[in-house]
Amino acid sequence: MTRAAAVEVLRAGALTTVQDLGRPGWAHLGVPRSGALDPAALRLANRLVGNPEHAAGLEATLSGCTLRLTRATTVAVTGAEVTVRAGDRPGDTGRPLTVPAGTVLRIGPARRGVRSWLAVAGGIDVRPVLGSRATDTLSGLGPAPLRDGDRLPLGEPHGPPAPVDLTVCSAPASELHLKLDPGPRDDWFTPTAFDRLFGTAYTVSPVSNRVGARLAGAALPRAVAGELPSEGIVLGAVQVPANGQPLIFLADHPTTGGYPVIGVVTDVTALAQARPGTTVRFHGPQR
Repeated sequence: MTRAAAVEVLRAGALTTVQDLGRPGWAHLGVPRSGALDPAALRLANRLVGNPEHAAGLEATLSGCTLRLTRATTVAVTGAEVTVRAGDRPGDTGRPLTVPAGTVLRIGPARRGVRSWLAVAGGIDVRPVLGSRATDTLSGLGPAPLRDGDRLPLGEPHGPPAPVDLTVCSAPASELHLKLDPGPRDDWFTPTAFDRLFGTAYTVSPVSNRVGARLAGAALPRAVAGELPSEGIVLGAVQVPANGQPLIFLADHPTTGGYPVIGVVTDVTALAQARPGTTVRFHGPQR
């Protein structure tokens, strides 16, 4: 009996997870959307190999990963600036690459940015949970983060690779400018808090992950003492814990929280590639 086509994990790296576009529609049951931190990068990788945009791929963090492909297939890597090698052949990010069965694919450490997305023709065909194959690192839904020796099944290819030689991927920015809409608990903060939030720079803390990007900078003083009952949290919510340092929630965020939310960042995509020390500046409707 022939074994099903698969991706074999030779080196999982710092954190490599299965990701698709997430599981929307379950927040009322305490389940966040999760999914790729940069959905556009995963969509692009899938288009390059002929997959539907929602197909599951791999999200590799900072140190890359090494994989073996057990069937002849097409792969594409997008996202961070990395070295890609298929066996002895060099590859490029943003380009479909046809490889024979048994090829060892190496995605190197990120030179710029943090995360890379790998699509394989047919997609990663692990069992879906609540309609998605995404790994949610907070709730534990979906497949566990990859470990050395794992074997991930591949689905059947859907169509031919995209007829392109190369796509241009934008380089990660050294300074991020994030639009923030105040609320729902902006009235819990003093005018000084908003002067600091919109008038000073913050940096991304090393204590950041798929749940949220913690920032370091000027503390945001509160106008209201005490604590809130837990209330709903959305993607991009900027929560301010007791130390006054803002935290921007990302794809694996909790669905409720008890610290006040001073505002919501309208697009968190750029934070997927923000290394510790990256400068973050907020702007809002009053500026």
